[in-house]
Amino acid sequence: MTCRSMCAILCVAAISVTAVAVEPTDPEAAIDEVLTSFHAAAAEANGDLYFSLFAEGAVFMGTDATERWSVDQFKAFADPYFSKGRGWTYTKTERHIFVSAEGTTGWFDEVLWNEAYGTCRGTGVLIRTEDGWRISQYNLTIPIPNDLTREFANRIKARGESPTASQN
Repeated sequence: MTCRSMCAILCVAAISVTAVAVEPTDPEAAIDEVLTSFHAAAAEANGDLYFSLFAEGAVFMGTDATERWSVDQFKAFADPYFSKGRGWTYTKTERHIFVSAEGTTGWFDEVLWNEAYGTCRGTGVLIRTEDGWRISQYNLTIPIPNDLTREFANRIKARGESPTASQN
């Protein structure tokens, strides 16, 4: 191998290393972008974008104990709203994102504001796919202050609803 060939190989290797260093991947930022797009799509009643952000086999869990939906089930629920231009707005006020050491799984918790429901919490899991990060599980809850928990728990029990009943 000539000196010129060796220099060319070293230059290409140095450029490759530099390119990786200049364009680091930031999975937390990518996950944050997916979640922000998810909420924006819901607010804009953009069902195509909203449902494209779910992974295959994903689950959406709503605020009611019976709301454990596959994406197809959730889409059947949401499409009538989205088709009329009606969505829902949850505005992020706080978000925490974590990523596995392998960089293939992320999870989050976020505090959201909704005009009708007030403070809500979203938690979930995203997985890295060939198409980027996708939501594998999303769980929307309404946190109940501790001093009100017993009252609401008793009201729910009085309705006779089973928390194990599900649509799935």
